[in-house]
Amino acid sequence: MKKIINAPEDVVREALRGVERAHPELTVDHANRVVARGDAPVSDKVGLISGGGSGHEPMHGGFVGPGMLDAACAGEVFTSPTPDQMLAATKQVDGGAGVLHIVKNYTGDVLNFEMAADLARAEGIEVEAVVIDDDVAVQDSTYTAGRRGVGGTVLVEKLCGAAAEERRSLADVAQLCRDVNASVRSMGIALTSCTVPAAGKPTFELAEDEMEVGIGIHGEPGRERRKLGTAHEIAAALVDPVAQDLALENGDRVLAFVNGMGGTPLIELYLLFDEVGALLDERGVTIERSLVGPYITSLEMAGASVTLLRLNDDLVRLWDAPVKTPGLRWGA
Repeated sequence: MKKIINAPEDVVREALRGVERAHPELTVDHANRVVARGDAPVSDKVGLISGGGSGHEPMHGGFVGPGMLDAACAGEVFTSPTPDQMLAATKQVDGGAGVLHIVKNYTGDVLNFEMAADLARAEGIEVEAVVIDDDVAVQDSTYTAGRRGVGGTVLVEKLCGAAAEERRSLADVAQLCRDVNASVRSMGIALTSCTVPAAGKPTFELAEDEMEVGIGIHGEPGRERRKLGTAHEIAAALVDPVAQDLALENGDRVLAFVNGMGGTPLIELYLLFDEVGALLDERGVTIERSLVGPYITSLEMAGASVTLLRLNDDLVRLWDAPVKTPGLRWGA
């Protein structure tokens, strides 16, 4: 294992110190491992929080700021945050308009966020929660009952963050969150494993000429292991099941998101994006907005995922709205 760390047990704590030093516009509650907007709580604005295991950076702490999340909880690497962390984040961002929990569909995250929501409601805070389950690869996995929450979470956080900045009500922002989740699908592949610092060895083994199709962001098994293909073949393996699940038709408009899993260079992601675009052209589907880069990663895993979101005019406007976070920034 070769990593730029001191001790495996200190990685998350020390990384959060680095976040605080690099981004003085944010605050870090080190006791609860909560990254929050420096101006939180924002009065009369729905507070948005998310969180999960570390190792997926910039997800989630890198998406805290105006136009996106108000706070994010960091668990240990690939380990859910605790209910106490989530409760602390909820209380910190409650500006009087309620708080929305955006939860990736992993069993630990779902259970702990539910407990935190119950505790917050007992203290008089109005809380809504939406579970994101956009992965089409497998129905159930090592960490999940039902579909996993993956790349679609980034898009949900941006769109709902913009809606909250418009001072939409908690019910409206939560409904938008559900609507986006119903209109977005993802699938990924891995070319290598990743190494969790505490484990010190790769999570799984892949031969030099193999790839795992339908991988999860923690290294969970996918649909199948097959021989390494060309970029065109990889794009087809990802786009076809996503487009089929969304029932995309000629004339549809989409946001196409090609995500790197942590160890894939941008030159390969743009090459893959071109292949994705060509496949969508064949279907008569227009890419109206795009996102390319490592936004929800799995440590140093080599691989990529494709996320497609069916767009309408409101979603385009919300996507284009200003955002100012360490990981996503435009118009601000």
